[in-house]
Amino acid sequence: MSKKWLTLVALALVVTMVAVLAGCGGGSAPAKSATIKVGANFEMTGGQATFGQSSVNAVKLLFKQINAAGGVNGKKLELVVADNKSEPAEAANAMTKLLTQDKVVAVVGPVTSSDVLAASPIAMDKKVPVVSNSATNPKVTVENGKVKDFVFRACFLDPFQGTVAANFAAKSLKAKTAAVYVDMSSDYAKGLAQFFEEAFTKAGGKIVAKEAYQQKDTDFRAALTKIKAANPEVIFNPGYYQEVGMFVKQARELGITVPLMGGDGWDSPKLAEIAGAKALENTFFVNHYAADSKDPDTIKFVEAYKKEYGQTPDALAALAWDAALMVVEGIKKAGPDDSVKIKDAIAQTKNLKGVTGTINLNANHDPVKSAVIIALKDGKMVFKETVNP
Repeated sequence: MSKKWLTLVALALVVTMVAVLAGCGGGSAPAKSATIKVGANFEMTGGQATFGQSSVNAVKLLFKQINAAGGVNGKKLELVVADNKSEPAEAANAMTKLLTQDKVVAVVGPVTSSDVLAASPIAMDKKVPVVSNSATNPKVTVENGKVKDFVFRACFLDPFQGTVAANFAAKSLKAKTAAVYVDMSSDYAKGLAQFFEEAFTKAGGKIVAKEAYQQKDTDFRAALTKIKAANPEVIFNPGYYQEVGMFVKQARELGITVPLMGGDGWDSPKLAEIAGAKALENTFFVNHYAADSKDPDTIKFVEAYKKEYGQTPDALAALAWDAALMVVEGIKKAGPDDSVKIKDAIAQTKNLKGVTGTINLNANHDPVKSAVIIALKDGKMVFKETVNP
């Protein structure tokens, strides 16, 4: 081999090595190490889309503020959003994507109990913490007497919410009889209906009618006709806004004038669009916060959200802010690299001031918090009263 040829080979090797080293030292690696990936598994489309969208908006706003102030432990937060399409099977698929492809260190969401129950086993298997903003079914964090180590929530539970609704019906509305109309495709709705019935009966009331429907039903007239014949003094429907809006509209069209009640699944601007403002008069629901609260932290959050998105944040947005705040505080304490340590830090959440109140997690990974009753006036949501745990 000639000396000239050897020189050319050596030059080629040098060029190759420089290119390899440049590839290793540049590109996406530094950008990746400079951020902390947090997943958002939310209902961006489907029957609970407004809930998922407002939740993601709130988390984005929180992360924007934190990043503008320097980030967490010197790193910027990166939110990776996965749409679960308001379906349990898709919630499981979204969780798999976030954990195996996106490699997030923690997940905020989903909104609904059914979606969390479907997705959380994947997170537990991968040992990544999940904090739902609004899944209220008791089984979300505790099942068969066993606490789910990697699952948390930022909201109160259905037993408390159902009791609040029942006591409001019995004491504030002075109702002696009630009808229950429940979405049997929803773990959330079934649980809330059960706890309402138990508490209302305990308070001396009587359930005079019980009817059922399925998510995506649109005609409720037959069941409402039966309920009307039973002559209840209040009707409790713990469903989601899409079906609830049609239920309220059709109830009023059938001449049902008694108070209609529900849970936090009513909290959507779409409710008034679907039902109509007039039909929503004399309706009430249990919620996690009131946007017209005089609390300074709530006022600050509502103003910032309105400035960013041009609309008033619903309770799902407020809860998503608090759920994401729990994750951020966990990362601050544990560091960004170990999901198990982040989980341990979240479990120790105490005296964390959020938009929906001060968060203290109990041994079951559930916060002990107050609830509010919201009344509908001229299609708008108005704070009525606070109920402490």
